[in-house]
Amino acid sequence: MAWMGGSQASLCFLLLLLFYPFSVRPGDAHSLCYNFTINSQPRPGQPWCVVQGQVEGKVFLSYDCGRAQIQFTSPLGEEVKTTKAWETQTETLRDVGDLLREQLPDVTSEKHTVTDPLTLQARMACRCEDDRHISGSWQFGLNGLMSLHFDSENGHWRVDLPGGRWMKEKWENDRAVTDFFKKVSMGDCRAWLQDFMVRWEEMLKTTASPTTGASTVQPTAPAMNHSTWIAIVLTIFIIIGIIIACIHYKKRY
Repeated sequence: MAWMGGSQASLCFLLLLLFYPFSVRPGDAHSLCYNFTINSQPRPGQPWCVVQGQVEGKVFLSYDCGRAQIQFTSPLGEEVKTTKAWETQTETLRDVGDLLREQLPDVTSEKHTVTDPLTLQARMACRCEDDRHISGSWQFGLNGLMSLHFDSENGHWRVDLPGGRWMKEKWENDRAVTDFFKKVSMGDCRAWLQDFMVRWEEMLKTTASPTTGASTVQPTAPAMNHSTWIAIVLTIFIIIGIIIACIHYKKRY
């Protein structure tokens, strides 16, 4: 009977070891985003398109679309130069810049009463959740005020501020533009994220603080996945149940 009690205690201990990592291990979710700023009337020497790349909110590169010049702002950026996705990434970023630049005449005509030069902002983000599901989205705005959201998974447009209504009406009915936004955020961005994370995971663990840099679009910290919260709560209840069962068994034997 003593042997059985010892075996049961060992079993309880093994079960705790089995469930413990799932309850305390940090999630494997990762996010990658690119902030585009398109200037309608750039001054001499000023770029008409600037892209800022961020991973987990840390800036890793700044890209001048017009001059095709890249400035790496952290060791994370230096690492991406050796990935397979790097060459196609710069071409795609330039294509996005060109597409957004084509929309500027419409922006200007819509805001014809505004005399100051306008800037069109876009923020593309893709996120790999801890269950390996990848989501993609876009935000758009003028002069830093984000007013329109696009969910790349379901193709749904959401106007957050009145200024985004005209963009929604224009792009929602343009199948080519909508498909392009979906492809870049759900296809290209997904491939870049998966490729980059192979080299970034260890570096991100040892990074003490986010790399700072000038940004016209403020990043939003990703919220914990709803399914992750459910899994954590269920795991806690399972662990509590195991502990209670072990205590009762010990009292009985």
